[in-house]
Amino acid sequence: MSRVLIVDDEADIRELLGMTLGRMGLECDCAANEFEAVQLLQKNTYELCLTDMRLPDGDGLHLLEHVNAQFGSIPVAVITAYGSTENAVAALKAGAFDYLSKPVSLNQLRSLVRSALKLSAPNSARKSDEQPPVALPVLVGDSAVMQQTRQMIERLSRSQAPVHVSGESGCGKELAARLIHMTGSRRDAPFVPVNCGAIPENLMESEFFGYRKGAFTGAEQDKEGFFQAANGGTLFLDEVADLPIQMQVKLLRAIQEKKVRKVGATGEENVDVRIISATHHHLGDAVRDGKFRQDLYYRLNVIELRMPSLREMPEDIGLLARDILRRNAGGEGVALAPEALDALAAYSFPGNVRELENILERALALSAGKRIDVEALQLPVPIRRSDAPPAAGLAGLPLQEHLDQVEKTAILEALDKTRFNRTAAAKLLGITFRALRYRMERLGIN
Repeated sequence: MSRVLIVDDEADIRELLGMTLGRMGLECDCAANEFEAVQLLQKNTYELCLTDMRLPDGDGLHLLEHVNAQFGSIPVAVITAYGSTENAVAALKAGAFDYLSKPVSLNQLRSLVRSALKLSAPNSARKSDEQPPVALPVLVGDSAVMQQTRQMIERLSRSQAPVHVSGESGCGKELAARLIHMTGSRRDAPFVPVNCGAIPENLMESEFFGYRKGAFTGAEQDKEGFFQAANGGTLFLDEVADLPIQMQVKLLRAIQEKKVRKVGATGEENVDVRIISATHHHLGDAVRDGKFRQDLYYRLNVIELRMPSLREMPEDIGLLARDILRRNAGGEGVALAPEALDALAAYSFPGNVRELENILERALALSAGKRIDVEALQLPVPIRRSDAPPAAGLAGLPLQEHLDQVEKTAILEALDKTRFNRTAAAKLLGITFRALRYRMERLGIN
């Protein structure tokens, strides 16, 4: 039977928590202060420690630090006073698994406890009638920076703290978010990715929170929003810096209260989601420029995971290239010529790993044999500003080819930012949808 330690100086709170967890089939020990808690920790083995932030002889943060230092495998959840956002964030930054606000919601308590207990259950410990574990995605690389990134992801998977993943476009921010989800306690629940920059502003509230039948013209039936779809799991907010200010206010409230109200509904409903956000912008700069709310920034950026650019780990390019070729359906047995590998190692990769994937997929299509040479890579030739462009055209290309390449790069970047939502990409580029479709056909972009 799983055992939980409850630490609170109020007898009625200890009794309420103990009764609730007892009905869940858990054995509970209670302590009225930090000293009693430390004594119990030394005598017994616990799967969860649930502590109030304010204790007669100390505080929850001090007990949290003690548990992390002496009993690192025990998740610690803290109980904070109502509206004490700063304390909750401080606890999460210090390594708390999660937090609850007073008055304690028993539904939120049960959900937190179930998530915490899953941390000690291995991925393979599933019922016989359940599907086998899903294969985890892999962050390839032996460089020191990639090893540190994997270690950070492993640490984050043992928490419910909001995580902000920063890094350039194409460096694997969504892959990192999926890994945090799939190796954590929410792995059996949904992972819902949302591109915040691809949703029309007038639809954002209904898309995030859902709506009731008849709430507006066209609402012919009830619809769940992103929060409801991710209930029990993880909501990944990609390009979160693109959210308009009004939506930022509503998102902040949903995160703080752990409740959402559907458009057209009179009441709120509880939601249990972990928030992971990402953007290629610098959120701190957006706050300074007045484009992003500071209070939302502090709630999303409790822990930051910075994904390295490919330029920071050039020693991993060969490993990544071999992995991409092996994974590609047509890449079986295909190898890079030494000169091609040297060319990749010397290239700056402004589009990071995603650009490397695109380059190799194109090279596979252009290579007839099992060997990819430099020409098949079609790497852009850098323009040296000290040199006059050759008569044949810029960068050694005829002028029209150079212009086509610039246009193609701009379109691909816009499509990438909008997850290939062509309507949103056209808006980003400042052209009509029809014009974008024509240009994509002319440039051979599928």
